[in-house]
Amino acid sequence: MIHLRLPGRWLARLTQPRRSESGPIRLNRRRIYILPTRAGFLYLATLLIMLLGAINYDLALGHALVFLLTGLGLAGMLHTQRNLLGLELAASGQEPVTAGELAHFRISVRNPAPRPRISLEWSDARRTLPPLLQHIPPGYSTTLQLPIPAVQRGWLELPPLRLASRYPLGLFEAWAHPWPEARCLVYPRPHFTPLPPGLATGSTGDRHGHEGQEDFAGLRERQPADSPRHIAWKAAARDMGNRPLQVKTFSGGAREELWLDWDAAHGDAEQRLSQLTAWVMDAEAAGLDYGLRLPGCQFPPARGPAHRHRCLEALALYAA
Repeated sequence: MIHLRLPGRWLARLTQPRRSESGPIRLNRRRIYILPTRAGFLYLATLLIMLLGAINYDLALGHALVFLLTGLGLAGMLHTQRNLLGLELAASGQEPVTAGELAHFRISVRNPAPRPRISLEWSDARRTLPPLLQHIPPGYSTTLQLPIPAVQRGWLELPPLRLASRYPLGLFEAWAHPWPEARCLVYPRPHFTPLPPGLATGSTGDRHGHEGQEDFAGLRERQPADSPRHIAWKAAARDMGNRPLQVKTFSGGAREELWLDWDAAHGDAEQRLSQLTAWVMDAEAAGLDYGLRLPGCQFPPARGPAHRHRCLEALALYAA
């Protein structure tokens, strides 16, 4: 197949797939493209000059040298393509991140051939990311973490990838554009402000681990959601600022539930989502029971990783 030397962006547009693929992807000959590098074009020009000199001076050894170097270049082109041929890859699930962070997509790569794959260069199709180099021994599987910037909340789709190789001579570059199907959930960027006050409920406080309002049970470090009336001011005066503020804890009686309400946040829709995201993170870190109210839906008070993820997912996918 003959490839024209086109600008990089047009060449990427012509060679990359139009949609992502589910399941493992195997690189066959139809997926791999190859072109000479700058060194390859210089090598070709040098061979042409040597050939013209050998013809002009009728040098048999000159002809032999040109043909030998030509065969060497063609063998290098074949090995450059074989360095990618037959590789199998797939993308696995990704952990959620917040907007502004890097989403590390995990790419599993398997080399089924009895030869190593050397100097594999990974990047995105537009080459906006710094390339990552990878070497895979024969018959070995490995995992590559490709960092993709998470710019905004919602689902972040894995972009088309670019896998390239110039091994072994650097005269040719072979590349492919695998696009495994994968996505990562991006939470809104948190904007941290003090938590809203909790609301006392009519629970009897018999549930283990919850705090009430009747019998004094001890002191603990103050959290942002704690009411100022529970601060142990005598202990604070005694410590003279040498340790964080302490609050009184009680056993039995009513307990407090924290509602994170859309109407309690301020600003436009994105600012409210950022503030609510920070409140969810702070309430979970403080070990509080918290609920979330959004226009059209609400999550009853609870706590734990599953509840935290449900709330943050609702904020990430909220249609403003």
